[in-house]
Amino acid sequence: LLLGVLGAPALGDPGPLEDVVIDRYYIPKICLREAQMGDFIRYHYNGTFKDGKKFDSSYDRGATVAGVVGVGRLITGMDRGLQGMCVNERRHLIVPPHLGYGSIGVAGLIPPDATLYFDVVMLDIWNKNDKLQITTLSKPQRCNRTVENSDFVRYHYNGTLLDGTPFDSSYSKGSTYDTYVGTGWLIKGMDQGLLGMCAGEKRSIIIPPFLAYGEKGYGTVIPPQASLVFSVLLVDFHNPKDGVFLEHLEVPESCKRRAVTGDFVRYHYNGTLMDGTLFDSSYSRNETYNTYIGKGYIIPGMDQGLQGVCIGEQRRVVIPPHLAYGENGAGDKIPGSAVLIFDVHIIDFHNPEDPVEIETVFRPEGCNVTTRNRDFVRYHYNCSLLDGTRLFSSHDYEKPQEVTLGANKVIEGLNSGLLDMCAGERRVLIVPPHLGHGESGARGVPGSAVLRFEVELISMEEGVPEGYLFIWHGEPPANLYEQMDLNKDGGIPAEEFSTFIKTQVAEGKGRLMPSSDPEKVIADMFRNQDRNQDGKITPDELKLKSDEDQEKIHEEL
Repeated sequence: LLLGVLGAPALGDPGPLEDVVIDRYYIPKICLREAQMGDFIRYHYNGTFKDGKKFDSSYDRGATVAGVVGVGRLITGMDRGLQGMCVNERRHLIVPPHLGYGSIGVAGLIPPDATLYFDVVMLDIWNKNDKLQITTLSKPQRCNRTVENSDFVRYHYNGTLLDGTPFDSSYSKGSTYDTYVGTGWLIKGMDQGLLGMCAGEKRSIIIPPFLAYGEKGYGTVIPPQASLVFSVLLVDFHNPKDGVFLEHLEVPESCKRRAVTGDFVRYHYNGTLMDGTLFDSSYSRNETYNTYIGKGYIIPGMDQGLQGVCIGEQRRVVIPPHLAYGENGAGDKIPGSAVLIFDVHIIDFHNPEDPVEIETVFRPEGCNVTTRNRDFVRYHYNCSLLDGTRLFSSHDYEKPQEVTLGANKVIEGLNSGLLDMCAGERRVLIVPPHLGHGESGARGVPGSAVLRFEVELISMEEGVPEGYLFIWHGEPPANLYEQMDLNKDGGIPAEEFSTFIKTQVAEGKGRLMPSSDPEKVIADMFRNQDRNQDGKITPDELKLKSDEDQEKIHEEL
């Protein structure tokens, strides 16, 4: 038909046009809506005569044309030619004179009886009865809560006009858009479009002009009467009235004690934003985070969130920004006003006032003799952290562990746990760090770690008082030196001294300090008495420790 109007040699002149000629030379693949009578539309056009001479152009004016289609506000030919158009569709229209400006024309612009040629692109279509159009593009499987009025939201967006022309993007600014919902800080359509969203949800929100910037538009980027399309990703949200939200992921069946203010807690954690972005992890450093709770050493939300935890518990702590890092955030990984999620695994906790916790697993019947400080004991043990991590075991060696209690040879908590035991008794000991290896830890033992010992007492030997290597069960011989000097030569060498002491032990008259090496104990005794180190003890050198202690008392007096 168009070719006939323009004149084709083979067809001849068909005569005057009776109606508008429409050539839909570009139709978009997706057409969600067609312009209908009564719709408000925005479009660009070029208007020419048959010879190509331009008589008008919206492009030259730098502004689109906006109006209502099909109600007589446009020339009849344009009214008909625009109906049924999709956004971004392009049409050639040929408007005969009787559907244009007729026999009168427009003085100085359009002569009488002029056929008009228009090249039109449709940019926007809306109707006063339109509502907000919300399309959910993706939604997380887990959604415990959705946006409500008065919530504070953080979201990314791309904003375009209905024809796809971009006008703004939070991504280009490198930060989220942060604001309250339902308090008038946003255009009405966005206030409504954000309601009901989950953190991590993506939506497409199409907002008609009367819920956006209306007749005035906004600056140079949003024309008057423009529909707006927002692609929104909700990063997180909270309410200023929110407290800490706790989710108990795994709680041990046995929980004898729960953490309270003043306890020192060791825990692992992964810290993420609500969109899943990891901002910190103790696992990446391969060490726990250690702190007191309830004393202000950590953010208030975590101080609250760790109250009542059990050893071994796994807990999720969701912290609103006013209980975390507030409007300023922290560093380059925690944005301002960010909700934080901590997935926490409690390794252990203790209180600085804790004693050793002793649980007797087995105690033999007829247990009359128990261990005391200075006793020499042999015992087996398994040592682990409270999360079950194995540290040490005497079973890895050929012999049981041997130690003199009260001689500062083992950590204080283990020494306490080995007291008042019978041979054959088994115990479980929980040793807090101030009675263990302290804040610094030891080789293989983390700092501030609570230790768990499984101990079994194999045997015990009665000890001697501190500072003594040998004691008599009764009074020592009155003529001690003469009895020691077995060959009566006036000097006591090491061999005679050793023989005499061993005889006293064998006859039950005295006992050595318990040790795995009695010969070394006797050698130390001899060395103490051989004061000039000439290899023998003289009468002037031999002194009992009780006599030495008495001399020291007199000296002090």
